[in-house]
Amino acid sequence: MQSVLVVDDEPVMLDSAKTFLERFGNMDVRCAGSAKEALGILADSTFDALVVDYSLPEISGIEMLKILRTKGDTTPIIIFTGVGREHAAIEALNNGADFFLKKGESPSSEFRQLVHMINQAAERRLVGRSLGTSRKLLEETIRFFPDAAYAIDRETRVVAWNQAMTDLTGIDAKDIIGKNGGVHAIPFFGRAHPMLTELVFEDEGAITRHKYTIVSRDEGTVCAWTVARADGGDERVIWMKAAALHDAKGAFVGAIGAVRDITGEIGPELLRQQREGASGQEPATRPAPSQGQMLGRLMGRAKSSHREGLRLSYREAKYAEAIGHFDKAIEIDPAHAAAWHDRGVCLRELGRDAEALKSFVRAVELAPDDEEFLFSSAEMLKRIAILRGRKSYFEGAAKTYERIVEINPNHADAWNSLGICMKELGRDHTAAQYFGRAQGIIRQNKASKKVRNFDQLV
Repeated sequence: MQSVLVVDDEPVMLDSAKTFLERFGNMDVRCAGSAKEALGILADSTFDALVVDYSLPEISGIEMLKILRTKGDTTPIIIFTGVGREHAAIEALNNGADFFLKKGESPSSEFRQLVHMINQAAERRLVGRSLGTSRKLLEETIRFFPDAAYAIDRETRVVAWNQAMTDLTGIDAKDIIGKNGGVHAIPFFGRAHPMLTELVFEDEGAITRHKYTIVSRDEGTVCAWTVARADGGDERVIWMKAAALHDAKGAFVGAIGAVRDITGEIGPELLRQQREGASGQEPATRPAPSQGQMLGRLMGRAKSSHREGLRLSYREAKYAEAIGHFDKAIEIDPAHAAAWHDRGVCLRELGRDAEALKSFVRAVELAPDDEEFLFSSAEMLKRIAILRGRKSYFEGAAKTYERIVEINPNHADAWNSLGICMKELGRDHTAAQYFGRAQGIIRQNKASKKVRNFDQLV
């Protein structure tokens, strides 16, 4: 009989896991409600396997994993969690987890997989690990990734390929695993071409030379997008994220790559910005407020400058020039919420996302119930989240969309975008509810949202 310690801060989860594992897995199960409690138990007891929730309070599941591995404890550990983003799986993998299982909407199915993983992990009792000896672990890890994903070893040989990758490329895992020579790039580029996984340790110049536009970069991880065209296919905008994989001793053994076709999401906007070239020009510097502010406001100068900025941006798409006029309006009236918002729109069009977000946030601070300003802020958060793969931005976007639907329950676009955020955060059931709400509003012809009439304004 296998002995198992289950660590989770949700009592219902602990009870369910204990009942299922004992009844159907013939296991001796002990429970702990926190990492601190579990570490106390492990000081006096040993187990054949540990099942640890990723998002524990105080000491997270990953921190507990690090503590145990640092002490030389090789007890097999399965990270069991509702967090479904690839960064969590890679983090667990690189810190010595034996399996990573996402909590799903079918508990019985997940618990059956958990029984299988516990038995398999306990049998192996790995002391060290290389990519070759943990191929099954990689397959299980990337299986639930929300994006198409694959893994390569140090010789760029494909060692894992999930179902989403098959759906995206039309190539089954059995037909590509074990192959190298850049064949995994052919479905995207029509030829062998460095994927981001092969460039994870290259400098930015080398990555750029291979036609990638870097979105974000941390040690051992890079996120970028590129334009790809397979033989006879249409031009596609492809987002990629690559993360290095290491063995228990910290040696590089390969890389995991996530791939997403964002052509229909923000691809056209990125392509337009690439063709036109980002301005690179800093917004006009705002001088310190003067005593003429009140007089300027009374004379309508702020309104006039804002209107001219709108004309340049809305009518002529002269975004850099329009920013100067919005800055002038803000100089005269720092509480001009619309000027802050429309300044953000111009910055967004110029590809200066971080600056755009700051302007949108300021507009929302000044007009917290304005649907249009809230939606622009939420959309920018979602855009940054998609490009950078940051969970925190999806969470911020979701909160903003929730505020919008509180104000206007018939804002179908906000419900739909809220569903996208929930799906990215691994809350598939909630996402389905929000998608259904959006579709219902549209079917009933009730969709509405508040936006300004720019034809009248300019």
